[in-house]
Amino acid sequence: MASDGKQIDFMIHGLFSFSLFGQEIWITTSHASLLIIILLLIVFAWVARRRMMRAEPVPGAFQNVVEWIVEMIDRMIAGIMGDCSEWFRNYIGAVFLFLLTSNLSGLFGIRPPTADFGVTLGLGLISFALIQYFNIRHNRGRAFTDLFRPLPVLFPINLIGEVATPLSLSLRLFGNVLSGTVMMALVYGLMPIFLKLGFPAVLHVYFDVFSGCIQAYVFCMLTMVFTRQKMKEE
Repeated sequence: MASDGKQIDFMIHGLFSFSLFGQEIWITTSHASLLIIILLLIVFAWVARRRMMRAEPVPGAFQNVVEWIVEMIDRMIAGIMGDCSEWFRNYIGAVFLFLLTSNLSGLFGIRPPTADFGVTLGLGLISFALIQYFNIRHNRGRAFTDLFRPLPVLFPINLIGEVATPLSLSLRLFGNVLSGTVMMALVYGLMPIFLKLGFPAVLHVYFDVFSGCIQAYVFCMLTMVFTRQKMKEE
């Protein structure tokens, strides 16, 4: 609530609650927007698969868009992972599309799921598990002995550096998306109504489109860079 009585809506509302093991659990607008985005991506993937299985000799607009998305993601992955790109195509592609859709969802009046730390932390932990999996698979015992290099006394620092990876990935994404959500809420809540017709569109271009695309790319790029570093040969 602003000092002049204007309501500032950050789009965080409780929809309903239920009890589980004696604890009250709330379903909020963030859960609803997350479900909407997941369902949209599932429907898009299902439709794209059916269209590709029945592809016409002359591709239509939808097929061209799908092929362009796949080629763009393949180029992004191949530019960082090289010959190992086929191992990461599914995960990085799914995460990139999810993050891009989530970050752009503010354009349609719903709260971006990535503006909640629970969502970004989950993605950060999944990426961290992927990084450590390929670290152990590629380096075996050296994945653990490297924590004591170049000196055993540096083990605590090296361990903190490893554990900080999911936090840095998740907090960077969360902070940037949340700041854009807060800024747009302040603009709509405090700006006179006659200025809301055009001026906020300029801010949406930066906070939702530009920043949203950049943050989706940065999260995926850092995941691949960290993984590739662990797979680097001596």
